[in-house]
Amino acid sequence: MKSPSFLILALIVPGFFCSAQDKPAPDKTPPVTAPAAETAPSTAPAAPATAPAVPAGADADTYVIGPSDTITVAVWKEPTLSGSLLVRPDGMISMPLLGDVQAAGLTPLKLADQITVRLKKFVQDPNVSIVINAIHSKVVYLLGEVGKKGPIEMTPNMTLLEAIGGAGGITDFASTKKIYILRNDGGTHQKIPVHYKEALKGDVALDLVLKPGDTIVVP
Repeated sequence: MKSPSFLILALIVPGFFCSAQDKPAPDKTPPVTAPAAETAPSTAPAAPATAPAVPAGADADTYVIGPSDTITVAVWKEPTLSGSLLVRPDGMISMPLLGDVQAAGLTPLKLADQITVRLKKFVQDPNVSIVINAIHSKVVYLLGEVGKKGPIEMTPNMTLLEAIGGAGGITDFASTKKIYILRNDGGTHQKIPVHYKEALKGDVALDLVLKPGDTIVVP
């Protein structure tokens, strides 16, 4: 006859093995490393290039504003007093609070000073700047046998040959010996003969410097 201890052991051992078989085998698959997140490209807009204060040839110290020029008056922290303005044929611009302001005949710096003085009645310590947007007051005219007739905008110290070149040059039918410049100088009308061929050969003295309003006639 079997002892009670042997019977108890016989009942416990099969249960132990069954329990061990029921346990899932450990997962030996190596862990998958998630790919590194790609760095998103920067969406911040690039800083805009700084625009020049005035166009080439329009120096704030020396350029003289004229009728038909377009300027921007900027009053710091005063957007209602700032904006782009066209210089009228009478040389004036119109501004809030100030009304008509003389602009033609002044440099940008002098105009800024003048507006600053007048604004002190309405604004504490006004800070004014003037920007030349477009130059239309400095033009010369070409007539006759040139590639493009009509007005062309002047560059600083523009000469006769530069103006003719800017108009596309003379045609094959031009009479180079009869070219002349019409100039209104202080109410006096002048007819200035031109030595075109000599100037073209390099005689700097004959490559005349033009004035605003000159008309070059190429017969």
